[in-house]
Amino acid sequence: MSLPVIPFVDNAGERTYAAWVAALQAAMPDERIVGFRQLGAADKNLATLAIVANPDPADLRQLPQLRWVHSVWAGVERLVADLGDTPLQIVRLVDPQMAETMAEAALAWTLYLHRDMPAYARQQRSNTWRALPHVRPENRGVGLLGLGSLGAASAQRLLAAGFRVSGWSRTPKSLPGIASFAGADGLAAMLRQTDILICLLPLTAQTRSLLDRDALARLPQGAALINFARGPIVVDADLRAALDSGHLDHAVLDVFDAEPLPVEQWHWQHPRVTVLPHCTAQTDLPSAAAIVAAAVRRYRENGIVPGNVDPGRGY
Repeated sequence: MSLPVIPFVDNAGERTYAAWVAALQAAMPDERIVGFRQLGAADKNLATLAIVANPDPADLRQLPQLRWVHSVWAGVERLVADLGDTPLQIVRLVDPQMAETMAEAALAWTLYLHRDMPAYARQQRSNTWRALPHVRPENRGVGLLGLGSLGAASAQRLLAAGFRVSGWSRTPKSLPGIASFAGADGLAAMLRQTDILICLLPLTAQTRSLLDRDALARLPQGAALINFARGPIVVDADLRAALDSGHLDHAVLDVFDAEPLPVEQWHWQHPRVTVLPHCTAQTDLPSAAAIVAAAVRRYRENGIVPGNVDPGRGY
């Protein structure tokens, strides 16, 4: 008896959709991966699992036997919001390759700020020839918000580069060489000693607007922010005020409240902002497909749904 088809359910364009179906099928030659657009009524009635990328909940409601979904993204706040009140279990992508890619980006953009690249760009625009003082990495505090798989890999990469590294998380963590903080008091303490703040938190009810006026004010004068997480974690108006006043020297932003970032938004032209198009740690198709395939294989062997997302926490 053949196995039930596995639907791929997404809101992506045709090119991305086809690439995902091909990569997943190549990683699972014994399964039949079918895009939701091509799914017949009989297959819809038999599917117990689906692989998803920001799916329309209305599409998932057409799969009456569905027990669980495996996201091909690491961020699942939209899935939790859409499916959190249903019995469906959600599995998010935990990919070591993504962690390495994020760690590379964390180091690259930290060095960009550490070596005063934004200041030299401003000087070039004003025809100013002036060398700025050099700061040794061990005298620069880098703080990470979030010490999950992405944050832990980034922290170790920054530590190896010689920076003084600290991290904050929902619950206490212990990482070699990393000063760990937790809770509201821990956040305030870490911010006070952070020259470059890197946000890698998931978007939840607790993290939304976490970086508001008060939190940004706790950073030292001239500190910088890197946001690789989600736009709504930072209060946009408060960030602009901190940059305009000079309290923050620069912000590297890869995520925004609205994406793509509308052309009329202030970030594009602000001299103390670097805008990135949500490109920091893109999913690697072959690596992600192999991880999803392994989860599906274990499910076929033991019938146990590998649920790893707690809707109550939001990740």
